[in-house]
Amino acid sequence: MFDFVRKHTKIMMSLMFLLIIPAFVLVGINGFRSFNAGGETVAKVGSFSLKQEEWDAAHKNEVDRARSAQPTIDAKLLDSPQARYSTLERIVREHVLADAASDAHLSSTDARLARELQQNPTIASLRKPDGSLDMDRYRQLAASQGLTPEGFEARVRKDLALRQVESGIASTALAPAAQAHIALNAFFERREVQIANFLPADYKGQVNPTEAEMDVYYQANQKLFQAPESATVEYVVLDLDSIKKTVSVSEEELKTYFDQNVARLSGKEERRASHILINAPKDMAAADKAKAKEKASALLAEVRKAPDSFGDVARKNSQDAGSATSGGDLNYFGRGAMVKPFEDAAFSMKKGDISDLVESDFGFHIIKLVDIKSPKQKTFEEVKPTIEADLRTQQAQRKYAETAEAFTNAVYEQSDSYKQIADKLKLEVKSASNVQRKPSADVKGALANAKLLTAIFNPDSVEKKRNTEAVEVGANQLVSARITQYAPARVLPLADVRNDVRERLVSSRSAELAKQDGTAKLDAWKAQPDTAKLAAAVVVARDQPQNVAPAVMEKVMHADTTKLPVLLGVDLGSQGYTLVRVNRVMERTTATDAQAQQERGQYGQWVASAESQAYFELLKNRYKAQIKVSKPVAGANLLPVSE
Repeated sequence: MFDFVRKHTKIMMSLMFLLIIPAFVLVGINGFRSFNAGGETVAKVGSFSLKQEEWDAAHKNEVDRARSAQPTIDAKLLDSPQARYSTLERIVREHVLADAASDAHLSSTDARLARELQQNPTIASLRKPDGSLDMDRYRQLAASQGLTPEGFEARVRKDLALRQVESGIASTALAPAAQAHIALNAFFERREVQIANFLPADYKGQVNPTEAEMDVYYQANQKLFQAPESATVEYVVLDLDSIKKTVSVSEEELKTYFDQNVARLSGKEERRASHILINAPKDMAAADKAKAKEKASALLAEVRKAPDSFGDVARKNSQDAGSATSGGDLNYFGRGAMVKPFEDAAFSMKKGDISDLVESDFGFHIIKLVDIKSPKQKTFEEVKPTIEADLRTQQAQRKYAETAEAFTNAVYEQSDSYKQIADKLKLEVKSASNVQRKPSADVKGALANAKLLTAIFNPDSVEKKRNTEAVEVGANQLVSARITQYAPARVLPLADVRNDVRERLVSSRSAELAKQDGTAKLDAWKAQPDTAKLAAAVVVARDQPQNVAPAVMEKVMHADTTKLPVLLGVDLGSQGYTLVRVNRVMERTTATDAQAQQERGQYGQWVASAESQAYFELLKNRYKAQIKVSKPVAGANLLPVSE
């Protein structure tokens, strides 16, 4: 059926048009929206129900934002069940807090919103040299998150309101010094221990499996000895580089661009200045600032009477430690290197001029312009290669959206070949063998992308060997691939993996022997403590584990210390078995004043976090929040919870 649809696209479009229009008349747009808003309910908060489709869309937005912020982030982390569940929890949390904020009539003023935006480092980076906001880049920032500037500001305003719900609890959390002292001393308490390790490597010599035993192990653990499914694929990549090959730039366009940008292409003007600084920071008292200005004015009068003395006056009086020793010399600098008042003055002066007093956030400056270095204007021929590259990139970026749509449609419509789209868009059809669902570390580029590999090994792609959809694997980069040959996962013959089978079996048996010996020694040493053969005593603590395994440390710190010494056994699985004797409990090492203050601050944050979480749990019950999806464990899928 789908082959018929692909081959008769126009007929099917006409038929769908005839069917859809009457349906809109009878049902209406809202009816279609309601129908389309189906899907299983995955969470509820009061009367609000979150559908599977809405969850999927929200997670996709979060993934897109994460990839935009960190292009090199591992896609597997973003698409894992744990990451998807975190998105679900965040959505539920936002709705609970939104209901609480609404009931408490919490909102954010325009002034608070403006202050929040001003303090945002991302938005601060969008400011022009004159301090004004670059609105074009601001719109781009909002658009990258699927929002208009107004929508972006509305979201920030909403976040501020939600923050108020919890801040009332977190900001009032109490962590008295006495309570913090008791808790922190207990947490960092030290314990003297002696350890005996039973390592599998020490028992390998006792293991010599027979052929029959290896065969039994091989049959029982065949998943360990599989060759993964693999495929030979061909694929096409659409990116800016491929589009640039189709772009041609005329000589006239190059010359027009040169005429309009000759100053920028030639480089920036630089100026060399010396200055005398009298410190007067913004928070200085008015009386002190007046004295600083008076001193600076006197120095200005002095250097104006004798301009050649500027260097000596700077060495004796300037309070800029970095330049005073060199007579106030600041060397050459371009626009954007100095604070704005200083830059405006320096770039408005003539060589040899001495400025009036220039006030900045640092204080009062007296500036002498020493030299002006104007860039040599470059010829058209000198910058032609740069101009051509710039114009090709600009045109390719403008053309990408249009070409991407054509690419996406073509790989679907011509599903069994890339020849047509490759010829049309001048793309190279590439091929690769031994492509696997989980790429090895040395695989780079598109075939290391988890999303593309999922599409390649989709059952439909494997069975029918059709082109995958166009998959976005990076910024301005689409890829489609198709399987030409497929090899399913298969168990390798015992003869091919005999060494691996033997090594795994020996390791498994060695770990078992280590555990058996360790548990036997535990019983014997408990019965006769004097026979215990343990290493020299060491003192350990949570912040000083002394290379003790985390599982052993956990056991040590949770040991019952009412009757010491106490002997414990810890099974470390494939790492062996450890016996540890806790001899005595010791107080923590005395913390320095600075360390104690830092720890009390950290403890206060823990208390605030715990109280905030407890308050949120109360709100979840109040607003009847439910997540109807089971929380995933490692390697698990997300399954709906039956009601």
